Amino acid sequence: MVTAETAVVLPVLLVVLAGAVAAVVVVAAQLRCVDAAREGARAAARGEPAAVVERVAGAAGPDGAVVSQGSSGDTVTVTVAAVVAPLGPVPWRVTVTATATAVVEPAARGSGR
Repeated sequence: MVTAETAVVLPVLLVVLAGAVAAVVVVAAQLRCVDAAREGARAAARGEPAAVVERVAGAAGPDGAVVSQGSSGDTVTVTVAAVVAPLGPVPWRVTVTATATAVVEPAARGSGR
């Protein structure tokens, strides 16, 4: 009797465990995108060149992250997006994105960068 109940419950427990692991992987990637966007926005606000901003944000983001940046008046915006495979070889992909905005520092405005 116990063997039959275990045989029924075990697949359900494995699915729940896989779902929990997938959720943790997606949340971790999202947090890395947030950190990467923030680092990129800081670099852009200091007046760093676009290549430096992309390198800084790309290094802080998840593997394969795409960095884009823009500016509007006195603000700069950096967006980091990445496609995550939370269950490894299972063909299910999730895109996580984060955007950060910063005000350009006065010293960067005057430097002409």
